[in-house]
Amino acid sequence: MPHVIVKLYPGRSEEQKIQLTEEIVKDVVAIAKCEEKSVSVAIEEIKPEAWADDVYRPDILSNFEKLYKKPGYNPFK
Repeated sequence: MPHVIVKLYPGRSEEQKIQLTEEIVKDVVAIAKCEEKSVSVAIEEIKPEAWADDVYRPDILSNFEKLYKKPGYNPFK
């Protein structure tokens, strides 16, 4: 606890993904007041053509009330 999943389009380098992970872990530890050993981060690359059905619909639309940062786009409009 906590576990963070980042879903994004492919194309970032391994170095970018490592840097993103390190920054997420640093912020989670500082803000959530937990130990680094309890934090895990996964990065899932989703193809752009699959984003609406594989991410937007199940993770965003179906959980809209749980989002602390809502997106400024809707691929279904």
